[in-house]
Amino acid sequence: MQIQSKALPQSFSLRRTIRSLTAAGESGAEAAHPLLIVTAVALFALFAIVEIDLHTVQLQALGLLGHGMGIDPVFLSP
Repeated sequence: MQIQSKALPQSFSLRRTIRSLTAAGESGAEAAHPLLIVTAVALFALFAIVEIDLHTVQLQALGLLGHGMGIDPVFLSP
């Protein structure tokens, strides 16, 4: 009796789901690989975090970020 891993069928199912989402809008044109899209989104998120960190003082001056007050003690656990 052979024991099969459940991770392999789940990864194939996830791959099929991603392909069906990207194939719906293809209409014969070349589509980007889903891993490339995920990588691009992750890099963009990291870039946004770094930019906000670098310009925290300017954003606070404009009122777009909090002024370093932190979390209200009422919301902290005992």
